Amino acid sequence: MSIEQSYQLAKAQYEKWGIDVEAAFDKLKQVPISIHCWQGDDVSGFEVDQQELSGGIDVTGDYPGKATTPDELRKDIDQALKLIPGKHRINLHAIYAETDGEKVERDKLEPKHFQNWIDWAKKNELGLDFNPTLFSHPKAADGLTLSHPNPEIRDFWIRHCQASRKIAEHMGRELGSPTLTNVWIPDGYKDTPSDRLTPRKRLKESLDAIFSDEIDEHYNLDAVESKLFGIGSEAYVVGSHEFYLGYALKNNKLCLLDTGHYHPTEMVSNKISAMLLYSDKLALHVSRPVRWDSDHVVTFDDELKEIGLEIVRNNALDKVMIGLDFFDASINRIAAWTIGTRNMLKSLLYALLMPNEQLKKYQEEGNFTDRLAVLEEFKTYPIGAIWDYYCEQMNVPVGTDWLNDVRAYEEKELKNRK
Repeated sequence: MSIEQSYQLAKAQYEKWGIDVEAAFDKLKQVPISIHCWQGDDVSGFEVDQQELSGGIDVTGDYPGKATTPDELRKDIDQALKLIPGKHRINLHAIYAETDGEKVERDKLEPKHFQNWIDWAKKNELGLDFNPTLFSHPKAADGLTLSHPNPEIRDFWIRHCQASRKIAEHMGRELGSPTLTNVWIPDGYKDTPSDRLTPRKRLKESLDAIFSDEIDEHYNLDAVESKLFGIGSEAYVVGSHEFYLGYALKNNKLCLLDTGHYHPTEMVSNKISAMLLYSDKLALHVSRPVRWDSDHVVTFDDELKEIGLEIVRNNALDKVMIGLDFFDASINRIAAWTIGTRNMLKSLLYALLMPNEQLKKYQEEGNFTDRLAVLEEFKTYPIGAIWDYYCEQMNVPVGTDWLNDVRAYEEKELKNRK
């Protein structure tokens, strides 16, 4: 049976519930996913005095062919984008600056150090997002940055974040699409602290200083990201969820939720509707924690489906800025990007093809029997046939055909890298 024939049969099943599949396609085409560049080089970056990973971040595996130059990384991203339907965004960290071999400290970075990324994004009609890098640096060696008791160290990181916002504003202006600038820090303590309040006061003061610079929100949007714990900060993290939620609401910033930064039984999908009541927008970093914040490649699991449902059924496709954050060096890195991003898009399509209004009606009526029956029935509806047709219409490989492209690229490009 052809893809077209399978699609028509599947489409008819959805239409019985009044679901307009073509309208779902139109909506999905408008959703950009912010794809993280750091999957391609194992979060190494391109600083002249490249540091070992720190700040609770670890990348495991030694699959050959990781990008070691900006051009290689952009080339790899280009290849992944050929396999992913839609137009998307690329998420950069400050360590991906290009300084022509000159050592430039992070608090001295300027827009010119990212001009190659901007030119490439413009050529490929991509948006850019940005993150100051507050890890893998001598001034973060003890796991403290914006909350550090040493004011000189705090001031260094404040200047870095200020420089990052200016870089992001320039990116947004150049590309005609606002850059999301996300602040995440590793600050915390390995063992139970004797004072939780003072570090949080220092963090608040540092954030106030960072955001005191006026930046045009047409070109830059600020976000803050919490974490439950990390390697070296098992007992206490300064920037907790409660801290950043309060700070974001009080200061009109976006609160960014990373799906790996909460207790293992705590679902980010459950937070989305609650937070949208008080925030016009919020941001996501979609990852897959396995027992802890381990940043596995996103799979089409129950929580990913629920995240898609919460965004779609609450009419929040234009309110939730979806980014990805995972890294796996044990498999082909381009395959990792492709699998994770396609799954994120598939979860949104899954949600767009649900009879959401009918299910809401059942709940409001107290008809929990029919609600459960329909929810279970739709778990085995033929979304695969709909997805395949969508990919074909978007001129990207169908099914696992994209693996052939990845293998060919690996033979031609990746295996020739040192």
